[in-house]
Amino acid sequence: MQALYQKMGDALRATGRPIVYSLCQYGRQEVWKWGPEVGGNLWRTTGDIRDSWESMSKIGFGQDELAEWARPGHWNDPDMLEIGNGGMTENEYKTHMSLWAILAAPLLAGNDLREMTSSIRDILTNREVIAVDQDKEGKQGRRRWKSGDQEIWTRPLAQGAQAVGFFNRGTEAAQITAKWADLGIDRPPKQIRDLWTHREVKGQASQFSAAVPPHGVVLLRISR
Repeated sequence: MQALYQKMGDALRATGRPIVYSLCQYGRQEVWKWGPEVGGNLWRTTGDIRDSWESMSKIGFGQDELAEWARPGHWNDPDMLEIGNGGMTENEYKTHMSLWAILAAPLLAGNDLREMTSSIRDILTNREVIAVDQDKEGKQGRRRWKSGDQEIWTRPLAQGAQAVGFFNRGTEAAQITAKWADLGIDRPPKQIRDLWTHREVKGQASQFSAAVPPHGVVLLRISR
C-alpha cells in the first residue's frame, strides 16, 4: 500500500505545482506513520463516518493516541463533517465541530450548502472555533481527563494559549469541574472565552466548572 501511494506522491511532486495530497485508505497499515514520507498532507484514520452520534463520537473520541503524528502540513483525518445532514442534534453537531477543531482535523463540509439552516451555517462558520482548528502551532489536542461519560480535551495553541473542551457524552446534563493545574495551566488564566457563546467567562482561582448539556460541549480558549 505504501509503495502505491508513493507513486502518486512522486508524480505530484514532479508537476512542480502546490497540490494537497489526501490519502484515503481508511487508516490501514498505520498510515499516520508513513503518510508524510509519500508526500501526504492528510490521511484518513478510520472507516467512513456516518451522520449519527454513535459513529461520530466513536471516531472522534478515538483519535487520542494519534496526536504525536500530526504537525503542520501533515494531518490526521477522521473523515468529513456531517454537520447539517439531519442525523444529529445541534448540540451534537457543536460537539462534532469542537472535537474536530481540537484534533486539528481537516474541516470538510459534507452537507448540502444550498439548503442549510442559519443555525447550521453558524456552526460551520464559527470563526473562533475554526481558528482553533487552524492554529499555526499545528498540535493535535488530547484527552486530559475522563470520568464515565464526561471528558476534558485540551489543545496547546500559539502564544501560550490553550483550547479546552468539556464534553458530555451522556444523555443527561452534567456539571464538569477541572482544576487548572490538572489541565497543565500553572496559574489562573488571564482570559477565558466561551467559543460558542462568544463571550468572556469567569473561573475560580484554582478551577473551572462548566454546565454541559447532553451530548454537548463547552469549548473555551484560555489565554495566560
